[in-house]
Amino acid sequence: MKRSYVSTFILALVLAFLYVPILIVVVYGFIPNGVSMSFFDASGNFSGFTAKWYSMIFTGSRSVGALMQSFWLSLTVAGLATLASCVIGTTSALALHRWKDRLQAIHHALVYTPLIMPDILIGISLLMLFVACQVECGFWTILIAHVTFCVSYVVMTVLARLQDFDDRIVEAAYDLGAGPWYTFFHVELPILMPGIVAGGLLAFTLSIDDVVITSFVNGAGTNTFPTYVSSMTKHSRNLPAVFALSTLMLIFTCALVGLSKLIARSNPSLKTKGKQQ
Repeated sequence: MKRSYVSTFILALVLAFLYVPILIVVVYGFIPNGVSMSFFDASGNFSGFTAKWYSMIFTGSRSVGALMQSFWLSLTVAGLATLASCVIGTTSALALHRWKDRLQAIHHALVYTPLIMPDILIGISLLMLFVACQVECGFWTILIAHVTFCVSYVVMTVLARLQDFDDRIVEAAYDLGAGPWYTFFHVELPILMPGIVAGGLLAFTLSIDDVVITSFVNGAGTNTFPTYVSSMTKHSRNLPAVFALSTLMLIFTCALVGLSKLIARSNPSLKTKGKQQ
């Protein structure tokens, strides 16, 4: 079968559209001038590359102190929001799966609503709630807001996993004398874990890059990484530090993906399963 040049060209365009911006971010992490954002000086001469932005990140320079503070705040909020969302979302998914009545229909509608509701509406609603309750915006309001919109994604992911769940396994565990807690932690949870992990990763991704909702519920001194970067793009001369930090995040993500591949290949059970198939 001959290869179509049109399909190859379209594939190249799609790959370029996806990966060229990432490559630009990596390259601009080595830009020497953060004011003009150019690799050339006033005379038009090439200024070369520099690693000073990476040095500023690793040495904790004052000029990027606020940036790093916002970065660690985002990681903290995303980690706690993911943990809370996985616990609440898994519990909610199990309730929706086990019981079918009108109350659960309302429950499902409440879980599904944040998925289709615009972010700006969620942000305004939460801000109005916090103002009505006289709660000062800050770390905890950001965390509550992130859990609010992350739970729905975890619920839907775990529910998809429960569609193929065989309830007879739980009944067999009860028949063999296992209690409810033992059955959940040793029978149900291992089976649901891939769905919980997938939902947790999705929740972490959504939390760490949220801008719209966070901009409504954050307070003074509690700018997350996305909101701080959004303000830096307008007036900061240290913008290349953002590109450098983003590159480090990209490397860390690729390393995690590579590690997961190595673990999957070195797992004897996975190898045996592959041979049997």
